This record gives sequence, structure tokens and C-alpha cells, in this order.
Amino acid sequence: MNNIGLIGLAVMGQNLARNIANKGYKISVYNRTTSVMEEFIAQHGSDNLQGQAELEDFVNSLETPRKIILLVKAGGAVDAVIEGLKPLLDKGDLIIDGGNSLYTDTQRRHKELKEEGFNFIGSGVSGGEEGALNGPSLMPGGDKDQWELIKPIWEDISARDFNGGPCTTYVGEDGAGHYVKMVHNGIEYGVMQIMAEGYEMLKTLYGLSADEIGEIFAKYNEGKLKSFLFEISVPVLTKKEDGVNLIDVILDKAGQKGTGRWTVIDALQRGVNLGTIEMSVEARVVSSHKERRTKLEPNFSKPEAKPSMTLEEFLPALEDAMYTSMLCSYAQGYDLIKTAAKEEEWNIDLAEVTRIWEGGCIIRAEILNFLHRAFENTTFDHMFEVKEVHEALKTSVPSLRKVAAEALLNGVPAHSMAASLTYFDAMTQARTSANMIQGLRDNFGAHTYERTDKEGSFHTEWNS
Repeated sequence: MNNIGLIGLAVMGQNLARNIANKGYKISVYNRTTSVMEEFIAQHGSDNLQGQAELEDFVNSLETPRKIILLVKAGGAVDAVIEGLKPLLDKGDLIIDGGNSLYTDTQRRHKELKEEGFNFIGSGVSGGEEGALNGPSLMPGGDKDQWELIKPIWEDISARDFNGGPCTTYVGEDGAGHYVKMVHNGIEYGVMQIMAEGYEMLKTLYGLSADEIGEIFAKYNEGKLKSFLFEISVPVLTKKEDGVNLIDVILDKAGQKGTGRWTVIDALQRGVNLGTIEMSVEARVVSSHKERRTKLEPNFSKPEAKPSMTLEEFLPALEDAMYTSMLCSYAQGYDLIKTAAKEEEWNIDLAEVTRIWEGGCIIRAEILNFLHRAFENTTFDHMFEVKEVHEALKTSVPSLRKVAAEALLNGVPAHSMAASLTYFDAMTQARTSANMIQGLRDNFGAHTYERTDKEGSFHTEWNS
């Protein structure tokens, strides 16, 4: 009998299955299109990796209680596979959704399956195709006793943190794992948009080629911006095809699968400010309107690029500006996780979440090294209170002001960098302009307001 099963043999499913088999576990695999399974087994099958053409045979090949990973498209496909499995399972068997499911779907499935006597875990999986094969970051949520059932496998197949520990942990109850993965992806949206804006500034303001920008990003990756995304940005910028840089002929329409948008929507519903992340989603939306942008461009002239800083002055300022903006993206994500954990009654350990993001996942970065240590030793309401973050921001925020202003004055869109600066200024300012909003609301709608000099709620007849 095999230790675990996996349904869904797209590239992520194939690589995760190979990872599990390579670590010494016996795994059965199944795919709705049998030819895909057969081709996969022909290439990678072994005593540890076996394919089944029939779903019933797949289920019967597993030791009990059965553990079955689903890596299928989020949404209705997950529900359809679960419905197909249920008649074949025994009470107490465990289904593990390893896709990018919306956390509320995970909460629903967890509740429904538990009522029917089955078990369910929603596990975030980050690291892309390479991570799935060589070690992802794994974020499981569900009943803790079911985590114990898969813990040895998850720890063996995951990436390693900065100290060599497994990049997985029990995240929390029901939908907590998929929620943390969703926010991880929101942070990822923010970081990538910040990098894209840095690329555009260097290209537009200073006329640098993709190869020259690649050299700059490679140097950035040797310092405080060291990260997986900066590492892979170098081949993205320097890859040649037919004698030209491939990046220069890629259409400027960014795709999205929904997790960033889900993060922003959830934050709005919970009343959490995600300025950096929200504008990164907005930037992708704007990018999708290629025809509209092309039609409008001739009607509006942009200022001639005349940067006030030399390139030598701009490069360290841009490094600081991107670093500050990325800290804002992480701060917003952590703020959202903390808020959701309280509202959903999830016991999420942010130090552990940070630790398991140190390896395997897309947003793994040097930043996480000090954040993990800080979170272990600090009780905080907001990440800006953490001493190391506070000190870093005091040094780097002035550069963000210069860089954002440089971009905006020269007609270069800076969605996430400008939003990061606004977020920083608003979050570190005791009194804002919201008193004006409250006065207006009370004037037209009698919505009332509070005062700084008296307790209670007040209404004024403003026009009498």
C-alpha cells in the first residue's frame, strides 16, 4: 500500500509527486486524462511512484487513513473531485487541497467534510514548479491532529529555512493555511510591481538598456534587496532571442490569477490599509487595457525626461526606495494576517510564518531574516514598531521621497512606490485630514462625529 496519493498532474502536481517519491515515500497518482498520467509514469515511474488509471483503484492503493493531495484548478474543480472521491473513501480519510483555493471555500469544505466524517486540510504551496520539485514552502491549515498525520512528509519535502529547518509549520485552523498563502501572494504582487517600477525608471529616466538594468539588479541582489525575485530578474532582463533582449518584445499586459485581488478585497472588508499591494493589483488592471492606453497616448504629451539626480546618485536612492516600499508591502500583509487571525480566531504565529517563507517560496528574501528574529522577540501591533524596521525606515524613507518625486515629475507611473510613501506618511502621522471628512459627512448626512475635547457623538446644524 502506498503512503499518499495525488490527483492532478499539471506541472506542479507532477513535480510535487516526484519530490515526495524522491524523499522515500510511496505515492500513487491519478489524472482525469489518463494519457497524461501514463506519459508521466513512463518518464518518472518507479517503485515509489505509481499511476492508476481508475479513481477507485487509485483510492484502494493507499494505506488507511488515506491521505490524498488535490492539485487541481481552484473553484468548482476542487468540489467536483471531492464529490467523486467521497463514495470511495472511508470515514477518517484525509483530503489535502494544495491549490490556490479561496480560504472561504476551504472553510466551507472543512466544515462540510467534517460533518460527513472525513478530514480536510487546505495547504498553501509556494515556490512554483522548481519549488514543488526541490522544496516548496508549505502552509497547512486545518485540524491540528490531521497536521500531525502529514507532518513527516511535509517536513521532508519542504525547503529549508536560514537555519536548516523545514519551511513548513501548522499555520492554524480551517482556512488559515490558504489565507496565509493568499496574503503571501498579495505581498508578492507588491514586490514585483516595485521591481517593475524601478526597471521603468532606469529605462525611461536614464535610457538604460535591459542588459545594463540587469547588471544593476544583480548588484542590488548582493545587498539588502537580496531575494529570489531579484535573482531571477537578471535572466529575465538579459535573455536574448534572435539577437534582441526578450524583455523588450514581451507585451506589456500583466496577467493575474486572482489571489492578489482576493487579498485586496479581503483587506477592504476587514478595514486594513493595503496601499502598496492594492496599487500593484491596480497596475496590472491598467496594464490589461493595452488598446485603450495606445489610443490615448497621442492625445497627451509627457514631460521630457530630465532627472535631477545623476545616475550615480539615483542608483543608491532607488535601492533604498525599493527596500522601503517592500517593507511597506510586508508590513501591510502582516497587518492583514494579524487582523484576520483575531477575527477568525486562528492562532497564527507570525514568527513561524516568517520562518517558513525563508526558503522555497517566491517572496523569500534577506528581509525575512531579521523579521523572523524580530517577531520572535517582540510583541507589536504594527511591523513599523519593530526596532529593526523602524531604524531601516528612518534611513531609507528620504530616498523613497526623492525617487517617487523624480518619477512623478517626469511622467513615469509609480503605482506602488508612491502608494508606499503615502502609506508610510499616513501610518506615522497622529492627525490626518479625516476630521474634514467627518465634518462633510455630518453636514450632508447627519452621520455625527466625535471630538478631541469631549466624549460622545455630536451633530451640528451646519447651515443654520
